[in-house]
Amino acid sequence: MKLIRRPWSHRTEDPAAAVLGPSDCLLGEASGSHGAQSRHAVLLARDGAELRLYPYPKTGRSNAPCQITGLPARPKIGLEPRTEDERVALAASARMHRVLARIHEVEGALDDPENLWPRLQAAWDRAENEADPRMAEIVRQSQQTRPHVLQLESRIRRVLRRNREMVPLDRVQEMDRASMLWMVRQPGRSIAERAGADQRVLAIARHENFNTLENRVFHAYLRLAERFARQWLREHKTAQSSQRYRNVESYQRLCRRLSRQLRELNVGVADPDVTDNYVLMEDRAYRAIRQAWDKLLRQNKAEDELWAWQAQSWTDFCVLAVTLALHGLDEAQLLAQAPLIWLDEAIQGRRFLHDRPLAVFWLRDSGLIVEVQARPERVSRIQFAARAHVWLRVTDLNSDAIERRVPVWTPHSFEPMDLRTETQQAATLIEMLRRHATHEVMREGVILAPADATFDSHETTSGGSRVRGIVFDARGAALRQGKQALAGFVRSLFTAEAA
Repeated sequence: MKLIRRPWSHRTEDPAAAVLGPSDCLLGEASGSHGAQSRHAVLLARDGAELRLYPYPKTGRSNAPCQITGLPARPKIGLEPRTEDERVALAASARMHRVLARIHEVEGALDDPENLWPRLQAAWDRAENEADPRMAEIVRQSQQTRPHVLQLESRIRRVLRRNREMVPLDRVQEMDRASMLWMVRQPGRSIAERAGADQRVLAIARHENFNTLENRVFHAYLRLAERFARQWLREHKTAQSSQRYRNVESYQRLCRRLSRQLRELNVGVADPDVTDNYVLMEDRAYRAIRQAWDKLLRQNKAEDELWAWQAQSWTDFCVLAVTLALHGLDEAQLLAQAPLIWLDEAIQGRRFLHDRPLAVFWLRDSGLIVEVQARPERVSRIQFAARAHVWLRVTDLNSDAIERRVPVWTPHSFEPMDLRTETQQAATLIEMLRRHATHEVMREGVILAPADATFDSHETTSGGSRVRGIVFDARGAALRQGKQALAGFVRSLFTAEAA
């Protein structure tokens, strides 16, 4: 196996000697069996060789498949940052959530498959307004679960515990067999004499106790919901004037206040694997709390997998962005699109699956057919050498010209890329591949890289090759500028072709 720091890198590195960090992509080329312990996603495959993507370690460091160090560790839900490393981790987590929010809008757009792309475009246009925050599970619970929380606040369930203890004689209400045996063993001829100087006897005393299983589940939910609310509020500070923000903010205060009250009542915190009792199954309010807690627990567990495969999520985001850029061309007409299968749980960071190609467009004025190919199964030697797993395939209907291919690189790293350097290297790679291409034309390429609320673009031309690099975010002005830059690049591809 050989490691690759960038998809367009001209050289590979030995994993025994290489050390990957936050500025690198976790890519590798390998062939043959990968062993039962290897964890990776295959991006491209040809003649037994594979381009592999390795997950980010949860702790920020790992020794497999090579030495990985310096990466941010996956932050805990609701973490209040105290160090620079924690601030970096929270920024990366917020960026991941913004990308996932754009991908999740596919689920809503699938309600009308015929208008999938217009509906998705409208959703992404709304995401450009940072004052309109994203929907999330904690937002839904701040509206749907709040009535049940308020109901339990007014009637939190308690039980009477029966304890044996010394009770004043005039307050005795119940005695059991053990209390009676204690009484007959005391010296004296009457009950008053047996009660002794302090006039106390062993009897049954009843005390209110709130530390029941259902209240421990309630307490666990309140703590977790407060953390999710705190994280959501931190990631949407620009939306403080919105109704969603105010709902989540008030819900966070409610959860924090009730959690403090339960702690004062000596109510413990339930473990996630508790078995439900009768109250949790039959009481409507407690059952709703249990279900809401389960949803947050599953989301917390899913965060580990999504963090590990952020690069896969970023690729899906870029695939959608490229398709929307083509769909937005005035001359573009959608001829066919593959069915999108939405996944209830992410598989290696992916929330939807599709056939190849994802979409086929006809450019009426240019006389071109453009296919969006994401993670193609059959790739040519040149495609595998380019190490891009998203492509545009362009066919000219007016001539017998060789098909044209445009690689779309979607590198993911925690540190920003130097677009000038990276586009120069990518343009050099295209120039090298062009010399060996016989059945394909490759002149342009585009690099789409993530950033934190910033936008940048740079274009490099080397010989007859041209590469545009675009760094953008998945929300706000950076999303709008990134969409515009990508649309401009796509438009220039076919303007040059028509000319």
